[in-house]
Amino acid sequence: MPNIHPVILSGGAGTRLWPLSRALYPKQFVRFSKDQASSFLAATLRRLRHEQGFALPIVVSNNDHRFLVRGEAEQVGIAPGAILLEPMARNTAPAIAAAALLVERIDPGGILAVMPSDHAITDESGFIAAVRRAADIAGAGKLVLFGIAPHSPHTGYGYIRRGAPLTGFDAAFAVSAFTEKPNRETAQTYLATGEYYWNSGIFVLGARTFLGELKRHAPSVLAAAEGALAAASEDLGFLRLDATAFAQAPSISIDYAVMERTNLAAVLPLDVGWSDVGSWSSLWELSGRDAQGNAVTGDALLEATQDCYIHSERALVTTIGIKDLVIVDTPDALLVADKARAEDVSGIVGRLKAAKRKEHESQIRSHRPWGFFETLNLAPRFQVKLLHVKPGGKLSMQMHHHRSEHWVVVHGTAEVTIGSEQKLVHENQSVYIVAGQWHRLHNPGRTPLELIEVQLGSYLGEDDIVRADDVYNRSGEETK
Repeated sequence: MPNIHPVILSGGAGTRLWPLSRALYPKQFVRFSKDQASSFLAATLRRLRHEQGFALPIVVSNNDHRFLVRGEAEQVGIAPGAILLEPMARNTAPAIAAAALLVERIDPGGILAVMPSDHAITDESGFIAAVRRAADIAGAGKLVLFGIAPHSPHTGYGYIRRGAPLTGFDAAFAVSAFTEKPNRETAQTYLATGEYYWNSGIFVLGARTFLGELKRHAPSVLAAAEGALAAASEDLGFLRLDATAFAQAPSISIDYAVMERTNLAAVLPLDVGWSDVGSWSSLWELSGRDAQGNAVTGDALLEATQDCYIHSERALVTTIGIKDLVIVDTPDALLVADKARAEDVSGIVGRLKAAKRKEHESQIRSHRPWGFFETLNLAPRFQVKLLHVKPGGKLSMQMHHHRSEHWVVVHGTAEVTIGSEQKLVHENQSVYIVAGQWHRLHNPGRTPLELIEVQLGSYLGEDDIVRADDVYNRSGEETK
């Protein structure tokens, strides 16, 4: 059998799971409950492991998430074969094209198993068996996608109508038609026929076959991906696709670019406890629930409450006499929604973005390659933050024009550079950095470093930063 190369698409924003999922920390990285053992991305990385006979995974990510991707891979002990960085979002067809070109370069007969990074699958062994079956079909020249037998007239999924059975392959079919997200009445008729599947967004494709069909049906996508990979550059172990070339690709999905146009499409039914975890209602379905059907994370006191999803990160949530609601309380945003309208949360995110509000993009806790910081208090002319620096983490050598900073070490030991002076600062000790002074913070220890940062000044925005040196090669737009 040809080598199977897992390709993980990790560029999504997960807007329907706001306010836990944000643009800079989307759902593939979020732990939605204490019972969730790992992030969706970590689970996807483990799903087709190298020791099970699969090639090392290729992850396609955007630039903002690159260190998050690496961090998740390190936590599960997996070194990706490559982390491809998209310079801008262009949907799934250009991303998969770049991955297919990379696979063809290193393994001309290779098979791609393309998976979104934010799906849940409960039957892992069944999924592995299905991927290997699909690889056999892909090896015979087909472009295979997995279809999920619908159990309800869901209006949030695309549908696939099966055609004739594939000769030589049990329970696999040619694709008769693709249908966009239908209304409820149409979805009900699809369900009644037994001929339709939900489109899972998981594909198994021969690299050469896919690239050949891409050249036939979407040559501009292929040309842009070829140029972007040819001019790609290495950066701290990431492979940056060339921005000028990649920008020439149209923003188009693999479904529109190839699957709906090719005569090689095949559908293989998949029954492995799949969910795209696309909304709060689907997360409620996956969660453990009490006798009244409530899924609860955090501190909550419920009375006469039924079939609700309740998530609280800090405050106590109390409810009386409600049913079928989603309540998600975070330090800077509260969502209350009818569970039946959970798909509409992305509209709220769109309104926040149009209003240029920061809540669509980031939470109070902001993740960085060195760790994270969390805003504790913000008022005119001062801001208080908690900085958490992982072992070995090092902030850039930097300077601020408009603010001074007071650092108090709470836990661990800090190596602080101010101007030409470097010193160790221990627990309960502090340092003061005047506006205009160059400074750097480093955790030289083996345990996390935590300190309180008090900022004082006329302007406290994250863009008041000038860098002289950064071990993470970040651009001027990426703060701290």
